[in-house]
Amino acid sequence: SQWTASEPYFTPGHFRSTLRKVKSRSWKKQRHFRLLEDGMTIWYKSRWAGKGHSTFSVTEVEAVREGHQSEVLLSIAEEFPADLCFTLVFHGRQGNLDLVADSPEEAQAWIQGVRKLIHKVQTMDEKEWVWDWFQKADKNKDGKMNFKEVRKLLKMMNVDMNEDHALHLFTMADKSESGSLEIEQFVHFYKILTQRDEVWKVFQDYSGDGEKLMLEELENFLMMGQQEGERSAQLAQELIDSYEPSESAQEQGAMSLDGFQKYLCSQEGSIFKPEQRDLHQDMSQPLSHYFISSSHNTYLLEDQLRGQSSLEAYIQALKRGCRCVEVDCWDGSDGEPIVYHGHTLTSKILFKDVISTVKEYAFKASDFPVILSLENHCGVEQQTIMAEHLSQILGDMLLTTVLDGQVPQQLPSPQELKGKILLKAKKIGGLEDCIDETLTDEVSDEEEANGDAESPSAEDPPKSKSKLSKELSDLVLYCKSVHFHGFEQARLHGKCYEMSSFSESKAKRLAKEAGTDFVQYNTRQLSRIYPSGLRTDSSNYNPQDMWNVGCQIVALNFQTAGLEMDLSDGLFRQNGGCGYVLKPDFMRDGNTQFSPEKPEERPDYKPLRLSIQVISGQQLPKVNQKEGSIVDPLVRVEIYGVPQDQAKEETSHINNNGFNPVWNETLNFILHTPELTLVRFVVEDYDKASRNDFIGQFTLPFTCIQAGYRHIHLLSKDGTPIPPSSIFVNISISELT
Repeated sequence: SQWTASEPYFTPGHFRSTLRKVKSRSWKKQRHFRLLEDGMTIWYKSRWAGKGHSTFSVTEVEAVREGHQSEVLLSIAEEFPADLCFTLVFHGRQGNLDLVADSPEEAQAWIQGVRKLIHKVQTMDEKEWVWDWFQKADKNKDGKMNFKEVRKLLKMMNVDMNEDHALHLFTMADKSESGSLEIEQFVHFYKILTQRDEVWKVFQDYSGDGEKLMLEELENFLMMGQQEGERSAQLAQELIDSYEPSESAQEQGAMSLDGFQKYLCSQEGSIFKPEQRDLHQDMSQPLSHYFISSSHNTYLLEDQLRGQSSLEAYIQALKRGCRCVEVDCWDGSDGEPIVYHGHTLTSKILFKDVISTVKEYAFKASDFPVILSLENHCGVEQQTIMAEHLSQILGDMLLTTVLDGQVPQQLPSPQELKGKILLKAKKIGGLEDCIDETLTDEVSDEEEANGDAESPSAEDPPKSKSKLSKELSDLVLYCKSVHFHGFEQARLHGKCYEMSSFSESKAKRLAKEAGTDFVQYNTRQLSRIYPSGLRTDSSNYNPQDMWNVGCQIVALNFQTAGLEMDLSDGLFRQNGGCGYVLKPDFMRDGNTQFSPEKPEERPDYKPLRLSIQVISGQQLPKVNQKEGSIVDPLVRVEIYGVPQDQAKEETSHINNNGFNPVWNETLNFILHTPELTLVRFVVEDYDKASRNDFIGQFTLPFTCIQAGYRHIHLLSKDGTPIPPSSIFVNISISELT
């Protein structure tokens, strides 16, 4: 077949080709691929699979990488040239799809074609969504939909309405009385279907004539309903300019119901304060004054015993804004250090490949410094090779000298370290010492974890004393690993560049027994927390307990979705997603008396009341893909913060309605330390016989919440958006008198 990379080739329903799917050097199999009629679904199967096939939607694809851009394709580079190879990278934690085409033209047709589709998905407006649904449901492709097809479509969209009501809406839209809807009539049908009574009611409350909001009425809504304060006047005009679709309304300086709903569903109408999403915090304070997004055993994609070690895991963590990654190094058999979870069956990768990957991806999501946490099990010779790789591969990116030639009294700031990679490891002597050329030091690795008897894992196996290579030691500047000898010792003798690691249980114990001491310690020195060695399934601990005492490097298994990663994603969603979040001021003062156990003893203690009216839900995804199954949704609000603030409240469940459930229930909370609070909204499918199924969630810091009528745009279990699913709430925040 003649391949051209021109546009018509990648046409839905016609575009098909045979590609090799590659999983390893030995696993390379041919698969038939097709772009289905909906122009969004890619279908593939093996020629022997009978009816069995796989599909995925373009909405699941994050990017297309060209050439040998994955470990798997690099491993077969000699067999297949780069211009035949490409990789589909999926959102969230789904594995890549590595593919090889028969010709460069065919590869280009796929690369350009899928990229265009991804762009289309990202820029689709509501009208195109509707058009998309229409094409999916119009089974016989006559450009019309009869009532039976419409019923089927409603089921696909998670709408369960009684036959009579559906028929009533259908008849209203069927202006030509032909018994079927053409696309324009279907758009009208969809509009009636998605009309939001609860939004209309709010609109009515502020509109004089019930038809539109005049400028001062909109201003009044922003002032009273949205608590926008001073900026309401200016904002009112901006919103009309941005969201009002009707030109005549715009000319009158007014907003119609359409424009009003559009604003409420936009980013500006979302629960997250837009100005807090961007980089806005002071980045010139010492590193110890920030929470830092951190990953544990970054090289693992799965569990801790048999899982695959992978460069892809570093790419995923760094792309999510992670700023502290872990590298477990062991002597390789051919003189090249390797990375894997020692004494286990996890697969091995080369240290130098890890460093090359870090170099390429370190600063894609954020300019602020990356800390390489080195877990060093190598002998002196391979340590020296590690030092060479670090210097040669990273070049200027690697920080190799103190900033102004001075021994620091406090750590440098993220701002001063922009674009730099720092090494955290053991060091011979201190920054003060002029190190003697011949010195090697007796050091046992992960010494800081000794005295923690809970963990039989490879995090701290019993080791003989190992020697340190001077070359590697010299690369350690501001993150020297030391054993923790208590807060008193640190107060008297600790240096700002010395840092210790604590297992989750030790950190939790210290937080409970000596909270204030821990908070003070963390104003000046960094501390790293890691999961218990018993978590061989890569499960996570709750990071909030550690943030409550100001621990900066709270390392989590990024590969494991769930509550703990939702909290981490929630905290680091602010400040441009740069991986650094400034701690509250009472956690940055060296003489602070703050204790998470006794928040009311803080001098500027001001508890707040948070009241959340959960109004309605919109187009929640189906949990169970079985024909005819519709969800019974409920909303739970969970508060994470100091122990007194931890709380959960939920609404009742609504039977059989994932499309537009209405709750109108109010949940109330009291927050003693709002500055440390995270709020998690979870939507679940109620099941009286077994555990509820997860539908979606969104987590954010309390300090980033906008009061008023807001939409919460839900995320999947993996933390990726699932438009157009949302919940509509009204939030009020007041001081507790």
